[in-house]
Amino acid sequence: MKILLVGSGGREHALAWKLAQSSLLAELHAAPGSPGIAALGQCHPVRAEDSEGLVELSRSLGADLVVVGPEAPLVAGLADELRRNGVAVFGPSAAAAAIEGSKVFAKDVMRSAGVPTAATLPIARPPCVVKADGLAAGKGVAVCRTQEELDAGLAAVSAFGDRLVIEELLEGPEISLLAVCDGSAAIPLALARDYKRAYDGDVGPNTGGMGSYAPVGGYDDAAVGELQRLAVEPVLAELEQRGTPFVGCLFAGLIVTEDGPRVLEYNCRFGDPETQSIVPLVDGDLLEMCAAAAAGELAGVSVGSRGAAVTLVLAAGGYPASGATGVPIAGVEAAEVAGALVFHAGTGMRAGRLVATGGRVLNVVGRGETVDAARRAAYAGAAEISFEGMRYRADIAAEPTG
Repeated sequence: MKILLVGSGGREHALAWKLAQSSLLAELHAAPGSPGIAALGQCHPVRAEDSEGLVELSRSLGADLVVVGPEAPLVAGLADELRRNGVAVFGPSAAAAAIEGSKVFAKDVMRSAGVPTAATLPIARPPCVVKADGLAAGKGVAVCRTQEELDAGLAAVSAFGDRLVIEELLEGPEISLLAVCDGSAAIPLALARDYKRAYDGDVGPNTGGMGSYAPVGGYDDAAVGELQRLAVEPVLAELEQRGTPFVGCLFAGLIVTEDGPRVLEYNCRFGDPETQSIVPLVDGDLLEMCAAAAAGELAGVSVGSRGAAVTLVLAAGGYPASGATGVPIAGVEAAEVAGALVFHAGTGMRAGRLVATGGRVLNVVGRGETVDAARRAAYAGAAEISFEGMRYRADIAAEPTG
């Protein structure tokens, strides 16, 4: 199969790394890709937001399947454009991707599907959570326990648009459930936990994610199945009933409260940085699974999960307020020799040298039989890498993991 992967971040590099291992793969292409992805396939200078260019590229390549990484092109209708032009896509239509594109729409779907979630509040009064209705790259949420935090949160979240959702504040550990879906059936992947705050101890501004690990302790296959029946299957059924079946990766962000799990949000794609921890654990052929989902034929496909993985995000010193541009990076090969996977999140090549080009620059993934072993491997790998201003959290997967 000829595959076109859309995107350029660490999530896409992780997907490319796994797709490249498939016996079904004939050619791997990426748009726009990254220096890391270029080592696995051919990259093309077409932006992920350029639907017309991606349709033209897909047709010129004779792509058998397009796998879309980022959410913005999906919400904008890229999958619809590709399907209208006869190209198979792993990714939902714009109508189904609205599950992430609009918090108001997601709330309506959850109410109709009977999915337990946080109550919507009529007015903003602490304690509460303020969310931007639309896409905000993981930064459009403010947890407000005091009036001061609420005032600041309203100002920050309003920067992403005037339409806001106010919810009750729920307390408890959060988990990420990612499921590959074909419109009606779903296959859950390993449960993950991510870290959204910029600094150790879960303080500082929200980010796109500073690290993750998988699997989450205390959840066997039966427990994961229960979460899927709670958070994934009712939404798939509701969207199918509405005439907008969801094909792609449905990502349910849950919080485990004293009263049981509640869904905080849905995403319409693979998570970032959860994917970097989940994909290395997939015991099976990811390409086969994505192709079967795109064809509506997941029945009969089975995958497992082996071991554990921990992902560290190596970020620019000013992230999330600012990124790094043109700063040379050293030590990637040494980290890989030490046994870590290194996925490129914001990198480029200048004069033949690898440089940082974003806020989240690299993802270092350690693997092991247990989360603790994977954590040691991840930090050992990160210690080999350096660039000016580089920082990463020291407490990823540090809590008891069961």
